[in-house]
Amino acid sequence: MSFVTMPPQLRTLQSALGGMVLPLGILMLVAMMVLPLPIMLLDIFFTFNILISLLILMIALHTYRPLDLLDFEVEEDLAGGCSYDKHGTPITDEVFYKALESEVVMLGAVGGPKWDEVEFSKKPERALLKLRKELKLFANLRPAICFEQLVGASTLKPEVVSGLDIMIVRELTGGIYFGEPRGIKPIENGERKGINTHTYTTSEIVRVARIAFDLARKRSNKVTSCEKSNVMEAGQLWKEEVQELHDKEFKDVELSHMLADNCAMQLLRNPKQFDVIVTDNLFGDMLSDQASMLTGSLGLLPSASLGAKNKDGEMRAMYEPIHGSAPDIAGKSIANPIASILSFAMALRYSLDLDNEADALEKAVQQVLNDDLRTKDILSDGMKEVSTSAMGDAIISKLQ
Repeated sequence: MSFVTMPPQLRTLQSALGGMVLPLGILMLVAMMVLPLPIMLLDIFFTFNILISLLILMIALHTYRPLDLLDFEVEEDLAGGCSYDKHGTPITDEVFYKALESEVVMLGAVGGPKWDEVEFSKKPERALLKLRKELKLFANLRPAICFEQLVGASTLKPEVVSGLDIMIVRELTGGIYFGEPRGIKPIENGERKGINTHTYTTSEIVRVARIAFDLARKRSNKVTSCEKSNVMEAGQLWKEEVQELHDKEFKDVELSHMLADNCAMQLLRNPKQFDVIVTDNLFGDMLSDQASMLTGSLGLLPSASLGAKNKDGEMRAMYEPIHGSAPDIAGKSIANPIASILSFAMALRYSLDLDNEADALEKAVQQVLNDDLRTKDILSDGMKEVSTSAMGDAIISKLQ
């Protein structure tokens, strides 16, 4: 697990024009043009506007730098199975507090069959769940994009997946994974009962739905909300709250409702009908994995887990590839690093406000795929197989 912090100088520059500074400058400029002002006051306004111009120039010089010139403070530490092996716990308090203090948490895969028999409370996945819960990361963004160069890697027909671009927004801290009561308890006749509780509140539903609607406005302006309202009361509440939010704040966005099992079928039948899918924790877990395989490989797709913004507009977030740890190929240098690299691109965009750098990194991935370089999982006839490190080096070379 890696922790990324932007240097304070750059963060200060990026926020310098926030709040009232820019609006005030505009008002002063208008006043200078239309009002009969004393010369001294004109001089003050003129000086203030020069300072704003200098700030804009300084921000431009900082935020349009190549990625290799950006200076981040990066720390690495253990979480998941490797932490359990060394410390006897999936995440130590020290690592957890590092995550709390970081602007960005980059997480690798945490589990594997090696830890299947570990006590439930100490399983590697508990580190991931704790980070999501305590960092209040309530929205998981999982894009499913089929790169044009890799249409042939999908198990579906090219005409079905070509041009595919779906964003799945999954609620992350509620539902059956966190509901109480839960556990396994003995009952009569020597049997045992497993209990999990599926529960949602209005606020939990509304906040993740709002993110989905906001994203849709920047994409194709279409949201599909998925639940099981036909058999689950929590699903009925989900449907009603999403509809109410839409009617109050997002009437310009096209909204449709779909049962989750039907959505799973439609993802295979006609995936390009979807733009943004918003759903709960359990169904989002399954639907996003299914959607990812439409693209040909889990090794291609990133994810972002986002929390609420504080009063300063800063947001806690965690980024990770959606694939697992793949212990069967550990140490063979054949794993695909693209999902991890694109996860960092999402961090640049959503947490560090570096859209141009995120675009550059995503473009570099596209260029390498255009050069016919492939790791083993996406290899096809006529392509050149490269190792994990060679793929990473090739992408970095496109940023020079």
